[in-house]
Amino acid sequence: MASHGVPRTAVREERTTENREKELREIQQYQGLVEEVNEKVAAKDFSPELLQKTAELLKRNPEYYTVWNHRRRIFVQEFSDLDKAVQNGDKSPENRISETLDIIQMDLQFLFPLLLKFPKCYWIWNHRLWLLEQSSLLLPCTQSRKIWEEELGLVGKMLSRDSRNFHGWGYRRLVVQNLESQTLQGQSMARPEFNYTKKMIGANLSNFSAWHNRSQLITRILAEEDATDEERKQMLDEELELIHKALCDPYDQSLWFYHQNLMCTFDGDRAPNSMAPQLTDEQRRDYLKGEQEYIEEILEDADDCKWAYLALIDIALMAKKLKKNPDGDEDENDSSQVLEWLQAVKKLDPLRAGRWDDLERNLVQNRG
Repeated sequence: MASHGVPRTAVREERTTENREKELREIQQYQGLVEEVNEKVAAKDFSPELLQKTAELLKRNPEYYTVWNHRRRIFVQEFSDLDKAVQNGDKSPENRISETLDIIQMDLQFLFPLLLKFPKCYWIWNHRLWLLEQSSLLLPCTQSRKIWEEELGLVGKMLSRDSRNFHGWGYRRLVVQNLESQTLQGQSMARPEFNYTKKMIGANLSNFSAWHNRSQLITRILAEEDATDEERKQMLDEELELIHKALCDPYDQSLWFYHQNLMCTFDGDRAPNSMAPQLTDEQRRDYLKGEQEYIEEILEDADDCKWAYLALIDIALMAKKLKKNPDGDEDENDSSQVLEWLQAVKKLDPLRAGRWDDLERNLVQNRG
């Protein structure tokens, strides 16, 4: 077939050749830029021109982490020059603060479009964090804190665009940690961050990072607020209610991970480090019984969900630890039920047959 009298194969060849030539030109320009930057760095020419060249290079390749180091060395030199100017009487301390603030803010602005384009590039996040740390070192607390607070707002917007970006969640934890620090005259943000995780979970149940943050924040909140045993139990009940509502989608692995985290409260070996360590064995048995009944209801409509079967197996093993007479007939029946659940898992997940065979052998040995 032809288009306007030109065979399509010829058009493709012409396009390919044109694209190839364009790529070669871009590669040559990139290599020339790399050489130019390296020459200036070798000569210790930490000038505004070099700063501009590093910006051009990083726009093309933000993964080139050595160039980020060069950029930081330029700023360190600029900060040092400002300090010397104050010492020599050429600048006032106020001017030094103002110019330092300008440097930090301008580079934060430079990074923003890069973050939008490359939201999972470690080096961009690392450089932003370095700039923020410089603000804590070089600026008055009120100005530095304002920059950190603006950064928290920025990362919030980033997570609204991509709520499961674990780079962004890790960065948010670092920003919050600094805002809580004595250096910035901060205080605990555990409760507001806890509420933030619920907001993000409400927007996307399959947000593993939000669930993980939530699990870490619970223990902090209970400790900081000096929660009573009753308040701890209330927190546990609220979290179980939340995960039960979330498990309307029983095939989401992240939800079962959080559920498993909550179940640690009923495991005699791990309970001391859980959110409700003072529950009685009877209370733990009641909770486990309730969870088993709830998950069995899930299986009525989702009998091909391996996560539900695995949760039932874990619950049964925890319940066994709490029984006063582990060698009785009831335990024998329970063991048979666990093996049935395991058979269902083996059918649903044959790729991990070795793992399930090992678990079956352990169960049979313990049963004997």
